[in-house]
Amino acid sequence: MLKITDLKKSYGKGEPVLKGLNLTTDERRLTAIIGSSGAGKSTLLRCINRLVPANSGKIELDGVNVLELHGRQLQDARRQIGMIFQSYNLVDRLTVMENVLAGRLGYVGMLRGVFRRFQQEDIDRAYALLKRVGLSQYVNKRCDALSGGERQRVGCARALMQNPRILLADEPTASLDPKTSERIMELIAGITDELDLPVLINLHNVPQATTYADRILGLRHGVMIFDGNPGDLTEDWLEKIYAGHEDDLKKQMKVAPVEQDDE
Repeated sequence: MLKITDLKKSYGKGEPVLKGLNLTTDERRLTAIIGSSGAGKSTLLRCINRLVPANSGKIELDGVNVLELHGRQLQDARRQIGMIFQSYNLVDRLTVMENVLAGRLGYVGMLRGVFRRFQQEDIDRAYALLKRVGLSQYVNKRCDALSGGERQRVGCARALMQNPRILLADEPTASLDPKTSERIMELIAGITDELDLPVLINLHNVPQATTYADRILGLRHGVMIFDGNPGDLTEDWLEKIYAGHEDDLKKQMKVAPVEQDDE
């Protein structure tokens, strides 16, 4: 279970990005977070996995406050939190298999990872995950030779190699064309069901949120102002969530080609 209590985060002396945010999720389902640029969506996810430090509050994963952890304890907690990035965060010069196996570095240690000394069960799991995401034919292909959609699939497989207790995804479809974007969302939604895994996903596309998510959270200026089912997200609520950012809402209510993908 993930429980966030009174979470606050500021950058420098500016206005707080997160203003006493509270959130509890123990459901094995997909929860989408929506809001305009600067609402605090990415900061929230990065606080959860400690990529950025929170100023105050609690982030408890199965009863353990990850904000109080350091050293080995923090490393152990981070490997329980899978992350899919908008920019993929792959090592381009490495193969697809090597990037996926990087998801085990928190378990095998840096030295064994550098020399690619993974257990056979890890290798077998990597093959199985690559088959699940539709990339078994690209095991030995360098990641810089892949399309955007293929790279995001590698990112999904790598995150799942951690055997996480929760999966975070920070706008994983934002750089993809509409068709590939839908495929990635179908993949993530399918993984949620198959692995009984809770997923928190930031989305720049409102129709995708209402189509694939079981629960939707609406952030505005670092405050959670909406928490409900997709069917509860009325036009009135969208106007409140995106108030002052109408152009942003118009962009998110339609799927606009970003980069054509040949996946």
